[in-house]
Amino acid sequence: MTTASAPGGSAFAPGASKGASKGAGTGKGAGTGTGTSTGTGTGAGTAAPVPAATSAAVAPVTSSGADAATAARGAGARARRRPGLAWLGLTPFAAYVLLFLAVPAVIAVGSGFSTGDGRFTLANLAALRDPSVLRAFAGSFGLSAVSAVIGAVVGALVCWALAALRPDGLVRSMIDSAASVLAQFGGVMLAFAFIATIGAQGLVTTWLVSAFGLDLNANGTLLYTVPGLVIPYVYFQVPLMVLTFMPALEGVKPQWGEAAATLGASRATSWRRIALPVLAPAFWGSLLLLFANAFSSFATAAALISQGGIVPLTIRAQLTSETIIGLQNVAGVLALGMVVVMAVVMGAYSLLQRRAARWQR
Repeated sequence: MTTASAPGGSAFAPGASKGASKGAGTGKGAGTGTGTSTGTGTGAGTAAPVPAATSAAVAPVTSSGADAATAARGAGARARRRPGLAWLGLTPFAAYVLLFLAVPAVIAVGSGFSTGDGRFTLANLAALRDPSVLRAFAGSFGLSAVSAVIGAVVGALVCWALAALRPDGLVRSMIDSAASVLAQFGGVMLAFAFIATIGAQGLVTTWLVSAFGLDLNANGTLLYTVPGLVIPYVYFQVPLMVLTFMPALEGVKPQWGEAAATLGASRATSWRRIALPVLAPAFWGSLLLLFANAFSSFATAAALISQGGIVPLTIRAQLTSETIIGLQNVAGVLALGMVVVMAVVMGAYSLLQRRAARWQR
């Protein structure tokens, strides 16, 4: 469209507005080709006809663009319909999960519903009311809850301190690497490390006795009891909390605090009214993950405690010798109880993670 400007003015001068009204009212601009005279300004309402050559040149471009869009949609649809060879990469992992996790779990739980000769029965579920089994579940719940709470609080404080460091800095990289390693450091190695440190003749134990007269094992070796398991459990709970909670803390945007400060909120108010509500689902979800991690741990406790006291050790005792008279396959019943607890905990963890993910996008 060709626009004629009024002498000594812009395209949005008062004369241009008058010409626009006149052109729109009479509708004569379409026949004149270039608009009205310069005395009345430009005729914004008049439109010059598009030459045939221009129309012919535009048409192929529009047609080719539509064809390209159609072809792209067709290719995308075919890509969605064809799984491709990428799915084959999941085959080893799927086989591992099936052979070493799913099948053993089904066999373990299913054995709780069978008698010694393989017949189906529900009588074995009565073992869940046995006092020794109830004590084992109470010990597991207490140990898991205490270690999870301590690990969550300490780990959250570590994350808060790490948030002030540069993400690509040396200290931050070293702590992240150490957390990844120590979160998986358990079993016999961890048990031996604590035996050498705070065991009956451990380095820290003997030093406290000689220096301060403080004996950690005055009432028996603390490390070989269920309450004493809290110490090694916290050792791998804190790094796990750092790994799971740090992404949520990094998702808190500085713009939220700046906006609150602009409205007159203090730093404490910003944390209380903005950051903490946003981080709460991630914190509780990480706490549940730590609880599940402690509830299912076996190797460290088995290396330190020979008898029962928690559910995994009670299952081991039932596999080696049936200690509940009149019932069979009690280990399978205990495994069923653990599966139910883990399913509830992990279900709640998934719900909290989905809620927390909304603020990390």
